[in-house]
Amino acid sequence: MATNVRSLIDPKRALVSRDIYVSEEIYREEQEKVFGRCWLFLAHESMIPNPGDFYTTTMGEDPVIVIRDSSGKINAFINSCRHRGMKVCRADQGNAASFTCAYHGWTYGNDGKLIGVPNFQDAYFEQLDMEQWGLVPVTQVDSYKGLIFGTFDSSAPSLPDYLGDMKFYLDIMLDRQEGGTEAVPGLHKWIMPCNWKFAADNFQGDGYHVGTSHLSAIKIGFGGSNRNQDQSRNFTVYAGNGHGWGCAVNPVDETSTPEVNWIQRILPSMEERLGPDRAGKVWPIHGSIFPNLSLLTTSRTIRVWHPRGPDKIETWSWCLVDKAADPEIKELTRVNYLRRFSPSGSFEQDDGENWQYCTINSGGVQTRKYPFNFQMGLGHERRDETFPGRLCHSPSESNQRGFYTYWARMMQGRPWAETLEPAATV
Repeated sequence: MATNVRSLIDPKRALVSRDIYVSEEIYREEQEKVFGRCWLFLAHESMIPNPGDFYTTTMGEDPVIVIRDSSGKINAFINSCRHRGMKVCRADQGNAASFTCAYHGWTYGNDGKLIGVPNFQDAYFEQLDMEQWGLVPVTQVDSYKGLIFGTFDSSAPSLPDYLGDMKFYLDIMLDRQEGGTEAVPGLHKWIMPCNWKFAADNFQGDGYHVGTSHLSAIKIGFGGSNRNQDQSRNFTVYAGNGHGWGCAVNPVDETSTPEVNWIQRILPSMEERLGPDRAGKVWPIHGSIFPNLSLLTTSRTIRVWHPRGPDKIETWSWCLVDKAADPEIKELTRVNYLRRFSPSGSFEQDDGENWQYCTINSGGVQTRKYPFNFQMGLGHERRDETFPGRLCHSPSESNQRGFYTYWARMMQGRPWAETLEPAATV
């Protein structure tokens, strides 16, 4: 039974029903209409640099293998044997020419083709059509500046069109130096008892919580450079298709730290690559790509909020560094990430506790009667000649309104021609 989305999201009054965070029925429908259609982050290209390299992940709740096949092409397949459904790859990552199911021994090449079946002659009498029983491919796979995405929807728009205005800001994180970025080896995974949307909408550009939730860390100077602490220079930008950033203008200060000194040193090359309107003049601080990929430039982290039920997520988090950065800068970046936004990071623990109680407090019989208020900045959005997207002062909830309005559009099952929000012209 389809969800009555109009009763849950009221874009004109900026009200959102608590049901969307706790309802099992809505969660199951999301798996089909959101995670079954949108472009989802799979891996960074640096995680699978060589032919045969693979990485296992999930798209929604579906297990997936991301692999660079023997010819060097990046593919993705559902990690489930076509015979009885066993995982054909149970390792997190590695290198393989083929995968053999541990249940009955069906074997697949790293291009997904079924290449071996026990008792093919005497049990199947060579009548099994092996061409038809390869691993199920993820319908579309593409990458942007090192980030690999996939979608199960053959009618989905191209990845560049789906990212839209988000690309303008992503480049500041992913393409500020020759060679782009690489993921620091290793991955953090942890469970949080909250709905995935709380995490995604927080990273959309919620600067409102910083002075309250993270006040202790800020007071002791644990937030790093003060370049993004002057709220008067900050703004939010809704980049369309549910994506959003919280940004600062002219953010690089004169504080003498190795990190700031490094940024000052590479500003000329950034301006050459990105142009004067982006290099050193706008800094996307934290953002989300709809539905469940979030980025934080200040700690150089990307993370996926893997849904594991209406009240549970499995967070996967990586640290990204510029491939061309000096070794000491890469190490400093890694340590700063650990201190601030790893599972034990001071900021991360603050956020996780908030989202946990927001989820718990949305499930009561009485509390579910009262919607959330997303009215901050309503009616004060604007366009800008320099920065694409819909801008608003910071703090505001303009990005969150865009996120939930887009979520509602996806949940209505509209065709992509009615769902995709075209990039702005600036």
